[in-house]
Amino acid sequence: MFIKKKKNRSGYNKFLKMDGEVKVAIDYDKTAEDARWDGLKEYLTNTDIPVSDVYEAYHNLWHVERAFRISKSKIEIRPMFHFTRRRIEAHVCICFVALKVYKELERMLKLSDINISVDKVLALAQTVTTIQIKLPKNKEILSRTMLMTRHQRIAKLFDENFWGTQ
Repeated sequence: MFIKKKKNRSGYNKFLKMDGEVKVAIDYDKTAEDARWDGLKEYLTNTDIPVSDVYEAYHNLWHVERAFRISKSKIEIRPMFHFTRRRIEAHVCICFVALKVYKELERMLKLSDINISVDKVLALAQTVTTIQIKLPKNKEILSRTMLMTRHQRIAKLFDENFWGTQ
């Protein structure tokens, strides 16, 4: 039961007409008027930037929003409470570098036709074992990375020459 004084004008409610305390009807004139704007966007700005540049900037805004999502969820960057300029700048720098490393790995995966998300690659990489042995006589260190069958999709990433050639 809708009560007239409790209804709001947002969402689907703006399309409703209410007579008395209980009768609800769709206002088809308002739905038709609203439908005229479907698929259109309007940008309001206080700059002298050309319209095409404003449109392009907003069109690419999803890249910035995605970077923030990655920073907060995937890299798990959390708010830090620093009080000196030097610490604040260092924190921002660390966050930026972490995001850059994440994005670079994403780029490298795409270039290498490794069709797995960065998160899955990182989870798989955590299960890779590297063994180092120090030879007793000449003190040489031998290092071997053990890739199992489940690691074959990311094996390229562990090749010595992979990171220097892309």
